[in-house]
Amino acid sequence: MFDKIKQISKDTLIYGTSTIFGRLLNFLLVPIYTNFLSPSDYGITAYIYSLIAFLNVIYNYGMETAYFKYSSTLEIGDKKQNFSTPFISIFITSLIFSGLIILSSGNITSLIGIHKHFNNIIIYSALILFFDALVIVPFASLRQENRAGLFATIKFVNILINVSFNVIFLVVLGKGIDGIFLSGLIASILTFLILLPTILKNITLKFSRALYFHLLKFGIPSLPAGLAAMMLQVIDRPILRFLTDDRSVGIYQANYRLGIFMMLVVSMFDYAWKPFFFSQSKNEDSKILFARIASYFLLFMCFVLIFFTLFINDIVGIKILNRFIIHPDYWSGLNIVPIILTAYLFNGLSLIFSAGIYIEKKTYYLPITTITSAILNVILNFILIPLIGITGAALSTLFSYMMIALLNYIFSQKIFYIHYEYTRMVKTFLSTIIILVAFYLIPYTTLSIFTKFLLLILFPLILFFLKYFNKEEITYIRKIFHI
Repeated sequence: MFDKIKQISKDTLIYGTSTIFGRLLNFLLVPIYTNFLSPSDYGITAYIYSLIAFLNVIYNYGMETAYFKYSSTLEIGDKKQNFSTPFISIFITSLIFSGLIILSSGNITSLIGIHKHFNNIIIYSALILFFDALVIVPFASLRQENRAGLFATIKFVNILINVSFNVIFLVVLGKGIDGIFLSGLIASILTFLILLPTILKNITLKFSRALYFHLLKFGIPSLPAGLAAMMLQVIDRPILRFLTDDRSVGIYQANYRLGIFMMLVVSMFDYAWKPFFFSQSKNEDSKILFARIASYFLLFMCFVLIFFTLFINDIVGIKILNRFIIHPDYWSGLNIVPIILTAYLFNGLSLIFSAGIYIEKKTYYLPITTITSAILNVILNFILIPLIGITGAALSTLFSYMMIALLNYIFSQKIFYIHYEYTRMVKTFLSTIIILVAFYLIPYTTLSIFTKFLLLILFPLILFFLKYFNKEEITYIRKIFHI
């Protein structure tokens, strides 16, 4: 069993490498934004990007998923028609959508409640949406052809261009919010130009009406689930802005992004998990193996949660080039970081629990969990934000991800029952709670780095005391550490 667990651990690292570098590079924007933007300006940026995220789903309208289905079988039309039909469709609709946004930009600023001098940002956003939509099908074709290296490279270059121009426009030229959206636009245009050879190679003017209607029939029904999934990720920003102000949104966004440490762990695991459970699902001991992986993954996520909860204040206080990683103007929101880390932890558990749904091909359960959790998220945001501000928004996210994990567990257990190692999982949660409660009870004045490391070391010691590890695992641990 250890060999198979080592396999998924190795796959997690391999699949996640490009994800890590890309997202860590993107994370560099947070120190830049917090040091060169006021919380209010950062709040406006986060608010508009949350609207862009929703519109991205509408600009796509399920065409990417539909492309995968029909281009893989070529049941209607040839390869070039299967590329060109969704591409031309997206090109025309995106041209119309972005054209309307640009023509109505003055009215849109009033509609979404921002000052008219941000009119340029609306125009930049419309163009970003347009060029991002144009690369949906080309990127999908690279995935379809298993050209993962080229796909990952172009994605990475896109992030690198965006970050580089953010540095130029914000740090060097002092362009403020305009510089952020101009950077995004330049990155989107250059990405489109990089993919232009792929487009020209596959494009044809033979538009298949029969294929087009099949694409719409398959893709449009996925739109509600796509919007719900996006709602889970970003709806808290518009609601928070509606109920509070731009400054609160900026502080919330900066500290929410610190949850990247757990998000990276979960994202890396997700890349390896799906191919792994499909390949192992027919084995006799697959359910035992899945239960053991769930225990170990939860253990690792709890360690990450403890580590960053203990040290996040020290991390943001590090100075580089005489500037803090996160500017002190944003530190008032640091209390939400453990909540966001925990939310991503439950997101990780939901991935574990969803295995049975995929194995038994009952994926119609997934939109149910997503839409239900999105509705819960909206309701909780409106209830909790007026009471406890940004903490309420963070808790709404946490409870929503807990709901996804719970529903995935219930649905999956009905069709693919796994006897998880519940006792061990309870011991993991109990040990984590003990450490975190101790951390919050210790007076801040006595919380040195040394004290925090002692608390961190206490985590495995409590697990040993609770007899978490079996004899085989203890032997394996001794072998690794030569004890």
